[in-house]
Amino acid sequence: MRIAVIGAGAVGGVIAALADRAGHDVTVTARGPQLDAIRAGGLHLSGHWGDHRARPRASAVLDERPELAVLTVKAQDARAALDANAAFLGGVPVVVVQNGLGGAEAAAAALPTSPVVGGLALFAASYLSPGEVAITTPATTYLGIPARPAPTAGSGGTPDAAAALALASSVLGGFLPVKTTANFAGGQWTKLIVNQINALPAITGLSVQETIADARLRAVLTASMREAVAVARARGVHFETLLGLSDPLLRVFAAAPRALAQLLPRLMSRRIGATPNPGSTLQSIRRGQRTEIDHLNGAVVEAAREVHLDAPVNARLVGLVHRVEAEGDFLTPAEVARAIPV
Repeated sequence: MRIAVIGAGAVGGVIAALADRAGHDVTVTARGPQLDAIRAGGLHLSGHWGDHRARPRASAVLDERPELAVLTVKAQDARAALDANAAFLGGVPVVVVQNGLGGAEAAAAALPTSPVVGGLALFAASYLSPGEVAITTPATTYLGIPARPAPTAGSGGTPDAAAALALASSVLGGFLPVKTTANFAGGQWTKLIVNQINALPAITGLSVQETIADARLRAVLTASMREAVAVARARGVHFETLLGLSDPLLRVFAAAPRALAQLLPRLMSRRIGATPNPGSTLQSIRRGQRTEIDHLNGAVVEAAREVHLDAPVNARLVGLVHRVEAEGDFLTPAEVARAIPV
């Protein structure tokens, strides 16, 4: 099958390399050194899912129509990527694999003739260097149908998202562990809770495992997670079960004494494994790129505002990540604890 991966970074690079290894005709879009490296020497995958050097066609934008497209750019870059490739995406099933809230829904609005499937990549991937990606923690990718706006007059009706979901599950499931969920919105929120692990590595330069091992940082992480769960509950969200997190567990976590609640981040760290995981936000900072923090902890802050709540811990984490982006200096755990007393 002709598969286009729009945004061959860490997650997109893994998907493209696995699709290539499975025998699909793969095209990727990339930019800068990553595009140059893939054109010159291909795309090398290493880590838990084996070693493979893929040779996909690579360009800045698509130049032909695929049979299935996978959008894996950061949330803040999604609209520009969709606009740049719109000429070849009309009517094409598109799987949107992004962190945060609303990415797949926004793609559905931007591509009114394309059936859109939401994707939640739970595996941990690292962009090691241009042309080099690795799996640090293997896990399942969840697919579901996002909400989309009602069709407007003359739009030709709503694309068949159910058929697109079946196609994406069959094709991607041929080379990735894949499950489908009828509760995609709940899955997005559970993934948003998981993604709380990203901010502190970006602020400190430490791995996810190191931040959770530090008592001061673990307290901050626990507070930010509990805050996010409270916001989701206020919005009537039923969490999907992902990576060992479930709706009952997260409700207990939100109500437990603070010391007991810190056991959940420790459990998450054990599930990640021993290979140091920098988190996607720290990876962006190390590459000098704008992070997606506004679509992670920032999404919690915005969602809280919509139900007339505050999310001060998440707001401070967003502010500190932006400080590191602007100044280039990481903070020590002690400095973080002083900036975010919990």
